[in-house]
Amino acid sequence: MRRLIAFFRDEAGMGTFFSFFLVVTLMMLGGYAIDVQNLMAARTRLQVTVDATAHAALLARETMSAAAAAEAAVAVAARNMPPGRYGAIVRPEDVVFGRWNETSRSFVPDAGSRSAVQVTAWQVDERGNPVDTYLLRILGIDDWQLFRTSVFSTYRPSCLREGFVADGVVDLQSNNTYTNGFCIHSNSYVSLNSNNTFEPGTVVSMADLDDLELPNSGYATNLGLERALREGSWHIRIVSRIDDIIARLEAFDPEIMPDYIRGTGFRVLPDNRVQDSELEDGYAYRYSCGTSGNQTLTIDNNVRIRENVIITDCRISYSSGVRIEDAVVVSKHLSDNSHNASAGLVIGKDDGCAPGGGAQLVTMGGMDFAADLHIYGSQLLAMGDIEFAANAEGVEGAAMVAGGTISGTSNMNMGFCGTGMDDNFHAAYFKLVR
Repeated sequence: MRRLIAFFRDEAGMGTFFSFFLVVTLMMLGGYAIDVQNLMAARTRLQVTVDATAHAALLARETMSAAAAAEAAVAVAARNMPPGRYGAIVRPEDVVFGRWNETSRSFVPDAGSRSAVQVTAWQVDERGNPVDTYLLRILGIDDWQLFRTSVFSTYRPSCLREGFVADGVVDLQSNNTYTNGFCIHSNSYVSLNSNNTFEPGTVVSMADLDDLELPNSGYATNLGLERALREGSWHIRIVSRIDDIIARLEAFDPEIMPDYIRGTGFRVLPDNRVQDSELEDGYAYRYSCGTSGNQTLTIDNNVRIRENVIITDCRISYSSGVRIEDAVVVSKHLSDNSHNASAGLVIGKDDGCAPGGGAQLVTMGGMDFAADLHIYGSQLLAMGDIEFAANAEGVEGAAMVAGGTISGTSNMNMGFCGTGMDDNFHAAYFKLVR
């Protein structure tokens, strides 16, 4: 009994036992730290990949079917996280197109939509690719189950909906009025003269506000300008898509051909002078100048272009009194004046910003219009410059987008609609919403 009591009272070897306990504890803590750090790294990698995949899916959906866009997105995921190492983290069924409700901050599936996408990436047992643990295995935790979701939505900068947007300089002169909502943007700089009025709610933006060009009178003769100024620059995607827009119109692509066109192919204009009697509502027309040396398609006096698409490789010259409503007129000519007009050209229907009635003028070159230009709910889209002279009265719902410069003179009223511009061509921009 004395020996047994002495054995229990003997403290020899306590250090060894405590060390063993301490080593096991430290291993558990170290294993937790290592494995949790590994989990955080895996989660970050998966989130970055699924964000890139969702962006790629929505970008591809602009021109592809839903199925093709999903396959393109899966390929992007595979490049970021090769299946040989990470397994099939994204499959086509994980790419869901739909619509994003900004108010409720919710995603609603819609297979036919091009406006939003939700993508989910997986590292789970069901796919044979969970995130393995290291030291936590001694506690029976062999792996982590991981998934991440990303939602991207499209949006359209308000400047591209209504306003003057140019990659080069926007040069506007004197005595002009810009109403609430109208936008002027240049990726270079904006140049203004005097006696211009900018109502509250207008925007004037450029890459660097220090480059703003004003007369000596400065803000004193440009009322409201200082409040309207913003700094920023962005890629004008729609300009780089002009080639694609023209090609799809020529191919009679139903997704881009206006729904007021009833025919199934192009009619050929008989000569290079378009008379009113030669255009029938609801049909698309083409004319080629070819190698004849005649490089101008003239729209005769008082012609009304309505519910038509016209595509030509000529310059287009609009005579006096021409009106263009519910129409698309395209010049593939590369000259600075591939669309040019006498005074008084009316583009779009003066309908108080009602739906429909707008027109789109598109060119691979530039545009040059004489005085008294009228624009209602319409779009001018040019790879080159857009120039228009004084007295552009009745400008209501105007979108001018140029890969070069925009130059306007004096005595203009630039009105903002907010509606009636739905037929304009646009290229989507993308934002991560969830």
